[in-house]
Parts: sequence; structure tokens; C-alpha cells
Amino acid sequence: MTQTTESAARDESGGRPPAPAARRSTPSRPSRLPAGLRIHRAWIVAAVTFVTIIGGAAFGALPGLLIDPLHAEFGWSRGEIGLAVSVDLALYGVTAPFAAALMGRFGIRRVVAAALTVVAAGALGSVWMTASWQLLIYWGLLVGLGTGSMAMSFSAIVTDRWFVARRGLVTGILTAAGASGQLVFLPLCAWIVKEHGWRPASVTVALAALVVVPLVWFLLRDHPADVGLAPYGGTYAAKPAPTRGAATRALRVLFDAARTGQFWLLAGAFAICGASTNGLIRTHFVPSAHDHHMPVTAAASLLAVIGVFDILGTVFSGWLTDRFDSRRLLAVYYALRGISLLFLPMLMAPTVHPPMVFFIVFYGLDWVATVPPTITLCREQYGDDSAIVFGWVLASHQIGAAVVAFLGGVARDAFGSYDVVWYAAGALCAVAALMSLVVRRTPLPVSGKAVVTAA
Repeated sequence: MTQTTESAARDESGGRPPAPAARRSTPSRPSRLPAGLRIHRAWIVAAVTFVTIIGGAAFGALPGLLIDPLHAEFGWSRGEIGLAVSVDLALYGVTAPFAAALMGRFGIRRVVAAALTVVAAGALGSVWMTASWQLLIYWGLLVGLGTGSMAMSFSAIVTDRWFVARRGLVTGILTAAGASGQLVFLPLCAWIVKEHGWRPASVTVALAALVVVPLVWFLLRDHPADVGLAPYGGTYAAKPAPTRGAATRALRVLFDAARTGQFWLLAGAFAICGASTNGLIRTHFVPSAHDHHMPVTAAASLLAVIGVFDILGTVFSGWLTDRFDSRRLLAVYYALRGISLLFLPMLMAPTVHPPMVFFIVFYGLDWVATVPPTITLCREQYGDDSAIVFGWVLASHQIGAAVVAFLGGVARDAFGSYDVVWYAAGALCAVAALMSLVVRRTPLPVSGKAVVTAA
């Protein structure tokens, strides 16, 4: 495509060249999409991203269901199993910024397709394991590296490249995809584990990842310019050249961001977010409920209900993020989460009762509602490097989750109960609320370009 005045004037609704002069009587009005194209390609890319994240979420649904079966079959302690889960969670986070940089070098499609294949290999390999160190390799190393390449920084890159308008809403929808995967796979995997054992459940989630690979390869595109379009709500721009030195760039961005106080506030609060969600509820809620004689399938169904309301809460949070101060939203989210965790030990019982249902609904609405405002604050503070910065902030989220996934199992082995873990997580959420309020918000200039500020 030649760089003519037509290509420079591609419009925001479809990015096609403007109509001939006879049809340009109202230059302030963008040209329409071609008659055969009813929706902007950005929405198709977002849909494929949504399905991809659902496929990756299958692996997040399984570890909490495996703790008791692995303990019963192999005699491994909950601390040993929790260590493998913590490695998975930590690598999920640490891999994210490097994966974001690799997507800038090799493209989104190649990185995500390879990641899905790696996690499928890890899940399938675990079927033949006989020692706890093999669990570390299959579920800790392979699944952690693969799912980390499809972390929330993946959705942040897709949103940044393909959308100018509706960024907050799209971020919320893509973040909710993880909850949708939990909703789909948790009850299914719980039933499979109960009726057929944990190995068929591992095979199921591996197949779920492999099914998504063709969708990614044939429908996902790296940049709007690949198909001659402008991003949704924006103007056409040429595709940037591949960025070489992915690892170097990821580390450079980290070092630059680490010199700002805002980074540490965002990373610290998000570490507590991970500790109180993936590390605590997703990993230890099912075994904790089972300690109180609740059937595993019932406890897993409650986690699936969290996924239902997580979708609603995250999409609504994205809508709120487009309209209100992200710092205040985060403070409210963390404060409410902390209060709910303090009440959880009193709600555990052999059967599901209304107060527990209320907790599940409440916690579900708050589960990852923190993501859209956190991404927005990263975008405002760090501009073009925001996806990689958010990758490092996400790394802190997963490190927090990893620490609690391990310590939660250790606490259960030591005290015979999870109560102390629930109370400690509730107190930490209050700290995260205060940290969020201290973040200095940098308003976006009229041009839409973010600026970088130091603390």
C-alpha cells in the first residue's frame, strides 16, 4: 500500500481510504465501512482474544481441585502441592512482561499459539508423573510459562493496538474472560475428578487449549495495519517495526518504571490483589470448604458462581473506569474485599446457606474488578511502555498469589485450619486500599498520548 494522502486520511470507523471528492461534502464526518463489513475487525480480534483467554483459564481452574486427590494418591503434603502451584503462579506473572516484549518482536499470533501448545504439553505430561518434582516441572514450569504468555498483558496489548474508543469497556470484557473460563471448566473438572479421577481432568484442559490454536492462527492479527484498518475509534497508523531485544526492552522498562514511586504503589497493591484471589480463594477455597465437610463438587460450583458475577463486576468496572477516578475505584474494591474475607471463616459449613451465597456473589463482583483501573493507571503513567509495565505489575500480582498459595498450604498443615490465612488476607486488603489512594494520577493530554512522570 503506497503512502498517499488517501492512506494518511483513513478514517476511524474502518480505516479505508476516503471516498472520491464528489462524496466528500462533509469532511468532518468519517466515511462508512464497506457495505459487506458490518462490524469493525477490532471486535473480531477481541472475540478471538476472549476465547483464547477462556482456553488458558482452564488451567487456572484445576489446581485447587487437585490438592486433595494428589494428597490422597501420592501422600504429598499440601505444602509440596502448594509449592508447585506457587511456581505456576509466579511464572505466570514473571513471564508476562517478557511475553509482552516478545509480542512486539514476533507478533501476538505466534507467541500465543506457541504458549497454548506449551501449556497443553504440561497438562498432558502430568498424567504420567509419579514424583512431586515432576509436578513442579509440568504444572509449575510448563503451565506457568505458557499461561504467563497469555496473561492480562496480552489483553492489554490487544486493547492498546486495536481500540482507541471503548478501551475501558473492552479491557473489562477481556479480563472477564478468565472468569468465564472458570465458569465453564470448574464444574466440569470437579465432576470429572469426582467420577473419573484427576488425570482425565488434566487431559480435558489440555484439549481445550489445543482447540483454540487454529482460531488464534487464522483469525488473530497483530495490528490493524495488517488488514489496512485504523484502530476502533482512532485514525490509521502504519504498523511499527518489530522491536528487537525483547528481554532487554522488558528489563529496561522495569528499571525505568522502578524509579517511580507510582510503580511500587501499583505493584504492591496488585500483589495483595493476587494474594487474595488466585493465591487464596482459587487455590484454597475448595479444600477449606472440604475441611468443613462440604462436597468438593458443591465448593467448586461456588467458585464457578464467583466466575458468573466476576464477569458482571469486571465489565461494569471497565465502564466505571471510563468515567471515574481509577484510584478511588481501586480503594473501594480492596476495602470491600478485605471486609468480606474477615467474615469468611464464620460462613464455612457442610452445606451451602444464604450467607455463603451472599459472600460468593459479593466476592465475585469484586474478583478482578481491579484490573481495568490498574491498566488505566499504567497507561496514564507510562505511555507506550504501559503494556510491559503492566506485565511487571501483573508479575507482582502473581508473586503475591504464589506466596499465599504456598503459605496457605503450610498454614493448613501447621494449624489444621485456614482461618489465620483468611484474616491476614483481609488485613492486607486494607493496606492495598490505602496504597491505591496514594497513587498520583496523571491526566491524559487532549492528544490522547500518555506522559511518564516520576514520583
